[in-house]
Amino acid sequence: MLVKISVENFKSFDQTVELTMISSNKIRTNADHRLKIKSTPLLKYGVVYGANAAGKTNLTEFFHFFKECVNKGIPMESASMFCKNRKENREKESNFEIQLTLGDKFYAYGFSAVLSKRKITAEWLYELYQNGSSRRLFEREGKKRPILDETVTLTNTEKNKFEIYADDFEGNETSLFLTEMNRGKKYSERSKLLLFRDVYDWIQNHIVVITPHTPFIDFTYYYDMDSLELINKLIETFDTGIRKVEIVEISLDELANAMPKAVFENVMRHVKKRIEEKENSSFQMTMRSSENFFSIEAEGHSEPKVTTIRLKHEKSFYDFGFEEESDGTRRIFDLMDMLLNKKEDVLYVVDELERSLHPKLTERFLQLFMQLHYEERMQLLFTTHESAIMDQSLFRRDEIWFVERNAENASVIYSLDRFKERYDKVLSKAYLEGRYGAIPIFRSFEYGEEG
Repeated sequence: MLVKISVENFKSFDQTVELTMISSNKIRTNADHRLKIKSTPLLKYGVVYGANAAGKTNLTEFFHFFKECVNKGIPMESASMFCKNRKENREKESNFEIQLTLGDKFYAYGFSAVLSKRKITAEWLYELYQNGSSRRLFEREGKKRPILDETVTLTNTEKNKFEIYADDFEGNETSLFLTEMNRGKKYSERSKLLLFRDVYDWIQNHIVVITPHTPFIDFTYYYDMDSLELINKLIETFDTGIRKVEIVEISLDELANAMPKAVFENVMRHVKKRIEEKENSSFQMTMRSSENFFSIEAEGHSEPKVTTIRLKHEKSFYDFGFEEESDGTRRIFDLMDMLLNKKEDVLYVVDELERSLHPKLTERFLQLFMQLHYEERMQLLFTTHESAIMDQSLFRRDEIWFVERNAENASVIYSLDRFKERYDKVLSKAYLEGRYGAIPIFRSFEYGEEG
């Protein structure tokens, strides 16, 4: 689970800012929103408010950037991602850290980099203890070889392997050592070096970042009868007029008419290549656009089978295609995977969760997410403008965060919990009145005709 993030000199974040999922012991409402790992209570939800251009999206970008760096190294476009509020920030280090849990243990993994030069200057992994102390597991500085702490016990074979890996990595300023330790390396089942794999896996596969333009759907749910039955039950609760979702087969000609010619030709080349590579085995590939999604299945060298979804509405004689639905309805399908997912220990980071949704639909989605993942290690951190869900019956005070620009035009993050509001306070009204900040401030504008 996510414990805390820390970021400095990245986009609109100048000085170090932190967002923590450690809950307050003083708040008694919504106790089921907490999961206790050892003696530390962690929150399952976090909602972030702020005016346009306050930095909410940059908070989401932090997670996307972190994952990309761990996967491929510092991206080319990061050369301009330092905070541009100060001239000296161009040459200053940027710092990124995520604290997380694996099982019942706590870890802090992070790195520093001069983004303008795309140069990594430090990297570290620590185990954190309940008493506030920590143990260094590995660390590297600049071009120096990575150092494994002497308390990490390895077999002689593993020691020799690590020494080779570390020697080969010495002088590398463009990649992360965590990435290198997951590049074709093999470890025994009880190896202490498996920690490199586990941390890497959590960052890459257990953090899911969703932006307003991310087509997000796992098609496998629609091909499982139990999942499809649940989808139909869920979609009815949103009052969209849809009463049933069905998978239907369409022809290759229909597929060709549904997409640009060049795209279709590229898809068919890919399908042909996959068929030739797979010989007699079967495969399935899926495609998603903003208005449609398709599945192509092939068995051996037989002609591919193409399927899509059709939607049946109340009191309608005809089916509807996905492209005929409203943006709001399509958005619900985009987010459906979050309701259906049963993978253990996932953090969803969503930018503008409410996009294209009615406030009541947003609220209903959140209620269903909380209901379906009750007592599971499933976290949801999202940004929003929707004040209607700023309600203490839905969220705890320590789950509500604000982002705003300070006097230096840098983004700062703070929690509603610092305001110590009464439990009967109408939070959305107080927020819109400006009590908590993080709302737009408009300047006056005068228009006059020259005479």
